[in-house]
Amino acid sequence: MSKHGTWTVIFDDNNIVKRNGEFDTSNAKGYVCGGTDFWNQSKFSNLHAIQFTDDNADNDQVEFKDNSPNGSYDSSVHGDFQQFIDLWDASHLSYLQESWDLDNVEGETAEQKITRLGDRPTSYSS
Repeated sequence: MSKHGTWTVIFDDNNIVKRNGEFDTSNAKGYVCGGTDFWNQSKFSNLHAIQFTDDNADNDQVEFKDNSPNGSYDSSVHGDFQQFIDLWDASHLSYLQESWDLDNVEGETAEQKITRLGDRPTSYSS
């Protein structure tokens, strides 16, 4: 694929990569996420990868597994792209929570930890 979207979805790897907000091209963040029930949906059977930018001018590019030329993401066929963002957000929230849980200082009370780190993350939205 010649385009670098703000979101990249790689179907064979069950991988979703974010390149916007706090993650740009120099520190893009990807997660293997979702279960096989999600990735094995028939609507995805011919998709290799998606570069999604949602810029209203040239908002995406889809690479197919067969010899079809690259095309645009069709939400009427593949569903709203938000489904991929939601999976990434859930994976990132799990990462943030695990990082918070593991960031301990010996002898530190729960109150001191919250003062140092803030409350444990309970939500994340791209």
